[in-house]
Amino acid sequence: MKPASPIECFCVALKLGCTSFGGPVAHLGYFHEEYVVRRQWLTEERYAEILAVCQFLPGPASSQLGAAIAYERAGWLGGFASWLGFTLPSVILMIAFAMGLSSASHLTDAGWVHGLKLAAIACVSLAVVDMRKKLCPKFIHMVLALSAMLLLYLLPMTWMQPVVIVIGAIMGMVLFNKESSADSKSDRKKTAWGKISLAGVALMACLAAPAVLPGKDGEVLGGILQAGSLVFGGGHVVLPMLESAAVESAAMPLDQFLAGYGAAQALPGPLFAFPSFIGASIPLYSNPILGGVLATLAIFLPGMIILSAGLPLWDRIKLFSRAAGAVQGANATVVGLLGFALLGMFLAGSVRGLFDLFVLVGLFFVLRLKLVPVWATVLLAAVIGQFAM
Repeated sequence: MKPASPIECFCVALKLGCTSFGGPVAHLGYFHEEYVVRRQWLTEERYAEILAVCQFLPGPASSQLGAAIAYERAGWLGGFASWLGFTLPSVILMIAFAMGLSSASHLTDAGWVHGLKLAAIACVSLAVVDMRKKLCPKFIHMVLALSAMLLLYLLPMTWMQPVVIVIGAIMGMVLFNKESSADSKSDRKKTAWGKISLAGVALMACLAAPAVLPGKDGEVLGGILQAGSLVFGGGHVVLPMLESAAVESAAMPLDQFLAGYGAAQALPGPLFAFPSFIGASIPLYSNPILGGVLATLAIFLPGMIILSAGLPLWDRIKLFSRAAGAVQGANATVVGLLGFALLGMFLAGSVRGLFDLFVLVGLFFVLRLKLVPVWATVLLAAVIGQFAM
């Protein structure tokens, strides 16, 4: 397939950044539809591999996934362009809100926002169905997927997600053992370990930032860097560390922090853009735009550094004997992880009654049959939510 250009990666990601409502779990559905089904930039198997790596690593999982997919098509410049396109809309909105837009904390209860949640559930449902067919072709694969769902349901801690993926990989080595031709070329080894070493040094610098950056602003910025370095799963799980960096340090009041967090949930794109609001609200270094930009870079940079090491390492490991079986097991587990995320959406009360269920089924089939583009489906859901819910 013809490689994509960084500009194309940026444009595709920008469209997703403007239409991907629903948080990090929903983004996986939008990405699957756009990159795997519509554009066929990568296979189901490769999508699941990259998703497993991103779920296993600290940082913003959905943003890392989009950047990694674009890297496959257009190199590191394409990965950066994809991250920029996906992140830019929500960052601009967060900084603008911090600079004086009227309070938007009530948006999470608006009808159109509820419609967007249903569209997100429909996208995730479609991704689960499509990936189940490809990655769980046999009964034993489905057992792994359902076991992963059950384990995450019984132990719903965020750190369990990478643990479950590792368990799936180990089971895959036992159940689907295949001989694989390991590439032992020294230049490939040197390249992989060189990237890993460089990323390790950069990550240590991020972790040491609070002790090195001077002043109150440096302390807040260092706390955001630490949050991006240590949080698994992305999305809402980063909230406690951000609250510690911004509120407990007395840099901003709790009410202002919560108002920004409420607004962030009603916006498209990554929830990791919330620090843009923090940096602009304080504002860091007495400039709201500079503060928002610095906070944005601080929260995303560690995860992207970790990804730059994690993806080459995974591509290196999977070449060895038994790794093919591990890939099968991890991929089946990823289907279970997505299934658990979908179950969580239902248990959280996103579907309130029979009318919501009817709308959800309708949106699912609109996406399944490709009657209209995904962005139009999202818009349709917002309209239905505003006037009928």
